[in-house]
Amino acid sequence: MLKVNEYFEGAVKSIALENNEGNATIGVMENGEYEFGTSTIELMTITSGILDVMVPGETSWKSFSKGETFRVEKNVRFKVKANGQVAYYCLYI
Repeated sequence: MLKVNEYFEGAVKSIALENNEGNATIGVMENGEYEFGTSTIELMTITSGILDVMVPGETSWKSFSKGETFRVEKNVRFKVKANGQVAYYCLYI
């Protein structure tokens, strides 16, 4: 069964799914800056738009665009800045 998630007063929405790759979400972010926490390792692939990311241990933002993937370790907090609407696929491992 699909599960719909909504964060930041509806500015970030995702649909959770389970498939042969594992647990994942497919979502969209409105323009803005957000902070998330992880409980597993996350591999996030941008499918549309540009997302700036600040992961723990880094001192500068890194931009990711369509087709690019970044990794976030488990049990950390990380920041993102959506430059316009951004769509993504996030795989939890």
